[in-house]
Amino acid sequence: MNTDEFGLPSDADVFEEIAKGEQHITVSLETRRYGKKITVVSGFDKTVDLKSIAKSLKEKLACGGTVKDHTVELQGNHKRNVRPLLVSLGFPEESISD
Repeated sequence: MNTDEFGLPSDADVFEEIAKGEQHITVSLETRRYGKKITVVSGFDKTVDLKSIAKSLKEKLACGGTVKDHTVELQGNHKRNVRPLLVSLGFPEESISD
């Protein structure tokens, strides 16, 4: 979180925290070609920085992935591990469904 000279959060950080609370995120599992499993995290609106969320999820889960059409696609079955990571990133647990 960025702070100004007085140690207060910037306006952008405050708006991003409010936006995170208004999300309705869905975590699902899809099977692609040749039986490959893909974990799909969807339900984000345009106010959230999806690339940074995808980057941190990929780093913490040690997997590859991409951002497509306001969804995060992670290679492999990570459905069980995504919820605690999203909560640690600031999303309320009530807004995440399986």
